[in-house]
Formats: sequence, structure tokens, C-alpha cells
Amino acid sequence: MKHGKKYVEAAKLIDRSKVYEAEEAVALVKKSATAKFDETVELHIRTGCDSRHADQQIRGAVVLPAGTGKDVRVLVFAKGAKADEAAAAGADFVGGEELIPKIQKEGWLDFDVVVATPDMMSVVGRLGKVLGPKGLMPNPKTGTVTDKIGHAVAEAKAGRVEFRADKGACVQVPCGKLSFSAEDLAENCTAIIKAIIKAKPASAKGVYIQSCTLSATMTPGIKVETRDIAKEMAQ
Repeated sequence: MKHGKKYVEAAKLIDRSKVYEAEEAVALVKKSATAKFDETVELHIRTGCDSRHADQQIRGAVVLPAGTGKDVRVLVFAKGAKADEAAAAGADFVGGEELIPKIQKEGWLDFDVVVATPDMMSVVGRLGKVLGPKGLMPNPKTGTVTDKIGHAVAEAKAGRVEFRADKGACVQVPCGKLSFSAEDLAENCTAIIKAIIKAKPASAKGVYIQSCTLSATMTPGIKVETRDIAKEMAQ
């Protein structure tokens, strides 16, 4: 793959043979960025899991300490007191059965997170073919099917991100914007790495995290050290 002149120049700042601490990696990403827009910064983690096996799936969620840098629109499926609780917590849209045709037939998808109470999942289940492929389907494993609806809404608004491994057992998670301070980005990165370590399937064998790379939209990838974080968590 041929890269542009700016990318090639940025790549010269990075020692490909070195694995950097999160703070160093963030500083390098900031230094190597040249785009004229506020780039998204992401972590790419390759794991040793075999995603063909159901018991080696990686899935979870984490609240980023410094947020995501975007205004998250939350849709809640709830009724009665739970609907009132969702609205009070700051949900952008709250409803029930009446929202099904709007989403199914009119293609309304002006939301980033969907939360539902358990008793509404029979209704939400009808939207599986629409919400599922977009990663919007509520799931108990990620805390988006819950009776603690106010808490779930508050977390989503505060910068909660979900993650799951793809078919190649890689996890890709946004950790903020380039305009964030270096400290905030490093803090978000560390929180994500810890969450993925916690999400390790019990049946996973061998080295769990094979590699961890940090990059912005238009920058080269920088290898990030995760072993020290894992050791700290094991103590």
C-alpha cells in the first residue's frame, strides 16, 4: 500500500521495533498527526482467542474516564416509571411499541445507543435485523438490557463504549479525539486495555493480548505496552 508524503514523514518519528508506554504512544500520535480535522484516536488490540468458538468471544463495555468527545444520543425502550427514570437521566428518546414502525419502515436511526428494560425485549427483538448489523441491539452482557435504566443512560452519556472482537479476534475501540489532552487520551487508553483484559474468556489459551496498536485516523500505528497493566491488575 502506497502512503502519502505526510504519512511517510510521520512514520519516521516512530521506532517500529519499540513498544511504547501509553503516555509515550499518545505523545507520538499527537506529534505525527497532520490532518486538518479533529482525528479520532483508536486502539487496535489483536488477541490470541479463536473466534470460531462461542466460548472464546470477547465482548464488553467500558466508561471512558475522559469521555468520547461526541454527543451520544440515547434511545430507551421502557414504560411507566422506568420510562420516567430514563427521561430524568437524560435519554434523548423514550418509547415502546410505537417506535417499531418508525425504525422498521421509515428507517429512523438517529441514535447512537439503545437501552431497554428486560420486559421490553420481546418488543425490541423484532428490530434484530435492523439494529443487530449496526451494533445497536441491547444486550445484557454490555449492560444495555437492565432495570437500572437511569444508571445505563448516565453511563452512555458519560462516554461508555462497547467493544467486541471481530472474526479475526481483533478488538477496535475509539479512545477519544486528537484534541483531547495527552493525559486524557492516555487515561482512556489504559481504561480500555484494562476492560479488554477483564473480558478475557476463561477458555482462552496461550498469550491473550498478542499486540496493541494506537493510531489516529490518518497516522501510522504505534505499538503500546500492555504487560505492565496486566501485571498491575494481577496483584
